[in-house]
Amino acid sequence: MRTKSDLKARFEMTDSGKCAFVLGIELVDNDSGSVTMCQRRYVEDILKRFGMSDCKAVTSPTDISSRLIPSTAATKIDAPFREAVGALMHLMTATRPDIAFAVSYVTRFMENPQVEHWMAVKRILRYLQGTKSHGICFKPDDKIDFCGYSDADWAGDHADRKSTSGYAFILMGAPVSWGSKKQSSVSLSTSEAEYIALSLAIQEGKWVHRLLCEILDAAEDKSGPELKIMEDNQSCIKMTKNPVNHGRAKHIDIKYHHIRDEVKRGDVKLDCCETPIMLADIMTKGLPGPRHKDLTAALGIHACSH
Repeated sequence: MRTKSDLKARFEMTDSGKCAFVLGIELVDNDSGSVTMCQRRYVEDILKRFGMSDCKAVTSPTDISSRLIPSTAATKIDAPFREAVGALMHLMTATRPDIAFAVSYVTRFMENPQVEHWMAVKRILRYLQGTKSHGICFKPDDKIDFCGYSDADWAGDHADRKSTSGYAFILMGAPVSWGSKKQSSVSLSTSEAEYIALSLAIQEGKWVHRLLCEILDAAEDKSGPELKIMEDNQSCIKMTKNPVNHGRAKHIDIKYHHIRDEVKRGDVKLDCCETPIMLADIMTKGLPGPRHKDLTAALGIHACSH
């Protein structure tokens, strides 16, 4: 109610009652006071659009036994590959971080998709078949809880051995920003891959953190949270605090060393966490069904009741 009164005081507006949909995103209020954002109808439309309404569901969006590489074939598969990937990207960026890696992975084959690449897209659709009502669940709390996670999968691309960066920022128990991105250069060690991934996470985290602090300031709550990022690689954390260009870091592109300045100034706090609770792991590679399910729940993605 306070938010409504504050908005009315600044802008000319009318209260049209309870909001159920915003830009195609369904808002579901739960008895516990939490709010879930989901796109169940959009998922159903995607499945129908690509002839997968009656497909058999799977427990993860990627087949961990599959090793896809770009094709040099002269012909492409006769399938709506680009169209399907575009539809999945819209879903992924809005309410489904649990398919972030899978969607990012198939975009690598947009130029010349083959049967195996189309099967990978259909695998994502089969996963969505079993998770139609899943969405981001925000839980009420007296304090503002904000934390980021950064991870990397070293040399995970079997075509060129480049690594994949992943990050997730959690606010009030649910993700507000996430990403999965293939790194532009080959890393020579796990530490280097993690260091490059951390650079990406800090860039995104500073933007989200600044926006959050501005919102809290506008609400006259000036005690904004610190920008804390969890990292599961001890060597990477040591590299951020060691000003000496030792063997592990001296060859790394200078553009990534802004991390040291951020940490030294206290703008970013790095904490170490155990790999089993690294939430960004789901953004860097395909995972077995049980592990994927556990991290999805830990991220704050749950099935909503209608």
